[in-house]
Amino acid sequence: RKLNAGVSFGAEHFAETSYYFEGGLRKVRPYYFDFRTYCKGRWVGRSLLHVFGTEFRAQPLAYYRAAARAGRLRLNEEPVRDLDIVLKNNDFLRNTVHRHEPPVTAQPIRILAEDEEVVVVDKPSSLPVHPCGRFRHNTVIFILGKEHGLRELHTLHRLDRMTSGVLMFAKTAAVSKRIDEQVRQRQLEKEYVCRVVGEFPAQEVVCEEPILVVSYKVGVCRVDPKGKPCQTIFQRLSYNGSTSVVKCLPRTGRTHQIRVHLQFLGHPIVNDPIYNMEAWGPDRGKGGKIGKTDEELLKALVEEHRSKQSLEVLGIGEEDLNSGGEGKDSGNSGDCTKSAEADPVNGNSCPAEDGKDPEKVVKDPEKNDVAACPPDSDIGLETLDKDKELGSCGNQDGQTGEKGWEEKDPLCVECRTSRRDPSPEELVMFLHALRYKGADFEYCSSMPEWATEDWKE
Repeated sequence: RKLNAGVSFGAEHFAETSYYFEGGLRKVRPYYFDFRTYCKGRWVGRSLLHVFGTEFRAQPLAYYRAAARAGRLRLNEEPVRDLDIVLKNNDFLRNTVHRHEPPVTAQPIRILAEDEEVVVVDKPSSLPVHPCGRFRHNTVIFILGKEHGLRELHTLHRLDRMTSGVLMFAKTAAVSKRIDEQVRQRQLEKEYVCRVVGEFPAQEVVCEEPILVVSYKVGVCRVDPKGKPCQTIFQRLSYNGSTSVVKCLPRTGRTHQIRVHLQFLGHPIVNDPIYNMEAWGPDRGKGGKIGKTDEELLKALVEEHRSKQSLEVLGIGEEDLNSGGEGKDSGNSGDCTKSAEADPVNGNSCPAEDGKDPEKVVKDPEKNDVAACPPDSDIGLETLDKDKELGSCGNQDGQTGEKGWEEKDPLCVECRTSRRDPSPEELVMFLHALRYKGADFEYCSSMPEWATEDWKE
């Protein structure tokens, strides 16, 4: 597979399921999906049961036993009946799961410019750029392919899932290489706008605090001397008496760079679901003062969102928090391929999207997702009929807002779980990519409504 190949999805991928719109949200109907992987070297000579119990802890062993009885686990395309089977080199494993994707805002993706070289869009908040973590169909790449016929796109840069604004794609490898070279030589100028807490200083502020990734899984970073060097320039545009609109010029592309630097300065983004939370302490992380270990911080953040029933706003589910395999900053921020390969049978949550490394974008459409069934799903699994067949979610396009049509999956706890939908307002964060300028191009979006000088919450 060529390094610069575009991210390609075809009709068979788009036909897996369909969208519908409800309550200001874009929703994906639940669907079945196959995770596929070849036997890893460290698995050779070990039983499937041992591998599931030690490496794929997002599900209890009872789930895998029930999945085997239901014919959902296949080894070299043959149904697995005995989890004690010992794995050999080059064995091919397939796991069929029932997927539930988190909803995203119903705001459409607006195309700002398109020619034979690039397509530039105005990305709504809450949409990941490409399939990652729990998201597949509710992503910019899938929506552009399915609704606009735009295929084989090359991701030139990325935006955090909760960040809106200008997002560029190249249509050919040659264009991708040319613009990527500008990115690497820091010839690409990026301008963002945000609304922050309090009265931001009137004079220009330059923040050069290094940033360290605390958790790829939850997508949390903080200022730390051991982090990567970076620089952001801030300039206040307006102040309405309680909050300020600030222009941001990031000179580097670290994960969550703007958000972390604003938090450090004591002016976090007004509705930032990570960096403006009580979990960071009474000062909300100002000056890097947290008073907690990384583990305590992550636990407090998760518990705060659990109490608000808003884990979906983080783009994670309970299964992501129980699958293990957390790591520190390894220099691969935004590399979703590493996350998927950490748990190719169930998938894994992916780090929040950011940075400017187009060659780290996922190239394999079959290995970049997360299983939809949460943990603790052993209730009733052992008593399932041994010959229980898969239900079918079908692909019923054209029916918007239709509910109750899909069959419940007997192995999927999500099907038996009632969750509060986030409001459209919860899925909007006040950070927007306003302008991207290169050596021979410049693309701008309009100023968001929340950034106008007279805006009131």
